[in-house]
Amino acid sequence: MSTTPTRPPTVRQPTVRTQEEIAARVKALEAIMIEKGIMTTEAVDRLAEIYENEVGPQLGAAVVAKAWTDPDFRERLLRDGTATCRELGIGGLQGEDMVVVENTDTVHNVIVCTLCSCYPWPVLGLPPNWYKGPQYRSRIVREPRKVLREDFGLDLPESVEVRVWDSSSEMRYWVLPLRPAGTEGMDEQALAALVTRDSMIGTGVVPAP
Repeated sequence: MSTTPTRPPTVRQPTVRTQEEIAARVKALEAIMIEKGIMTTEAVDRLAEIYENEVGPQLGAAVVAKAWTDPDFRERLLRDGTATCRELGIGGLQGEDMVVVENTDTVHNVIVCTLCSCYPWPVLGLPPNWYKGPQYRSRIVREPRKVLREDFGLDLPESVEVRVWDSSSEMRYWVLPLRPAGTEGMDEQALAALVTRDSMIGTGVVPAP
């Protein structure tokens, strides 16, 4: 019995778009929604203002500072990031399922979203462009030490383990950075002023005062 050879199925590779292409598509979608009356220009501007000025890294920094000075709060934060942030009135859109991972002397954590750009908005604000870009999203998983060193100037010793956490729409990670030396006498407000957005992503560390 003869058989007719069949062609192997064609596997489509995912399309990797540049940041410029993504921005153009977003702008086009925004224009269509405004034109159809689904949203207004004022609503778009107000949303951007909220996440630039009212919600952002300064709130995450306040959470970090409290965790550094309150062991019970820190324990709750690591156990249930979403509920514990709500104790400080922090939460909302894109912050429904937050998981906090702690840096130590021997472990350094860094976050990414390999599928898109899932990110804990209530504590970190809007994601930076590089976080959404295909270069960071693909390389940080494969070669985290190299990316941290070459792209962010963070050269970690070999004795420190680097762990990469992949966020999703169901679970958004962020980092509780290591408290720097020389901050023992500082209050929460002063400590919060030291905390950077990148230190809560894991692409940086909190500098000593």
